[in-house]
Amino acid sequence: MSIASALGLGGRKVRYAIVGLGDIAQEALMPGVKHTGNSEITALVSGDPVKLTKLGKKYGVKHLFGYESFAALLKTGEIDAVYLATPNWRHAEFAVPALEAGIHVLCEKPLEVSSEQAQRIADAAKRGKAKLMTAYRLHFEPATLDAIRRIRAGELGELIAFTSLFSQPLDPANHRAHHGIEAGPLFDMGPYPINAIRYLFGAEPVEVVSAVGARHAAAGLGDLDDTIAATLRMPGGKLAQFTVSYAADAVDSLIVVGTKGSIEMNPAYGFGQGLEQFRSLGGKDSHETFAATDQFGGELRYFSDCILEDRDPEPDAEEGLADLAVIEAVVAAMRSGKAEPVKVKQRTRRIDPETQLQSLRAVSAPEPVNASSPTRD
Repeated sequence: MSIASALGLGGRKVRYAIVGLGDIAQEALMPGVKHTGNSEITALVSGDPVKLTKLGKKYGVKHLFGYESFAALLKTGEIDAVYLATPNWRHAEFAVPALEAGIHVLCEKPLEVSSEQAQRIADAAKRGKAKLMTAYRLHFEPATLDAIRRIRAGELGELIAFTSLFSQPLDPANHRAHHGIEAGPLFDMGPYPINAIRYLFGAEPVEVVSAVGARHAAAGLGDLDDTIAATLRMPGGKLAQFTVSYAADAVDSLIVVGTKGSIEMNPAYGFGQGLEQFRSLGGKDSHETFAATDQFGGELRYFSDCILEDRDPEPDAEEGLADLAVIEAVVAAMRSGKAEPVKVKQRTRRIDPETQLQSLRAVSAPEPVNASSPTRD
């Protein structure tokens, strides 16, 4: 039975299981569900029974499952889709069986910790004829969409360079400090500047020119590169650089510059507050703070619309694979000390700012959200 026939012609809602109940799910995604108008939570999945009981009562969810019972959940008929917010290296573990069962998946970024595992997820979506979307919430954020629109309109001229710094101190007790590079800042925070490079330039990086990691004893993170910096070569000789860090004080910024002007965003990647632009265009400086929006509600509204209307989502598996190709080239450059090619297919589909803004307009006004750094189950 299709979702449309199961739910009727009016007031259709996609039924979600939230898999992984860390802070990003609790503080951002779950509160945003009620703003969508087309989505509801019908099941929760976690390895922590205390969380399951507490959040089940809070949201009135009766279907509560441990990770080990996920296969049983897929057979209940109680869910149409999954929002997946487990640690990165457990994405394929849950996404593959869900997609093969025809259950749609909205998966947090990065899609997985290797292109091989991410491709397994993409292939499962094809086999199960299910929708798969990588959860790039900034594809549904007005300051980001405005910057893309201005660049495409030629307001900055020909783009020349991009620089970004994204840092937040990590508690040494956090699980991310104990699972190697795949849990470190490159895989956890790197998708933000890497994705920004790709959507602002509208192109794929050619190679990682250089990449280096550093460790700071004061951070207390032991055998982990807590700070990583990389330089990417873009088509036409353009350059993009980013630094991500678990040791430095919180910074969240980017600047992109062209032959006619520049846009600095600070903050650039956060949620729970309005993002800001500092523009220099045609010799005139300006500053704009964009209204805070429910980025999570916006992306969920969009994904549910794609399910209900049988449309392919824009930040799809290929989008997730493209960022992983860059991450893997950064890792290779760190290990070799040499430039490494980015092995990625050229994307023909890019963000459609107007379509994404329509999803935001359809979402009711958000309640205040804690803007602190998210963690996962």
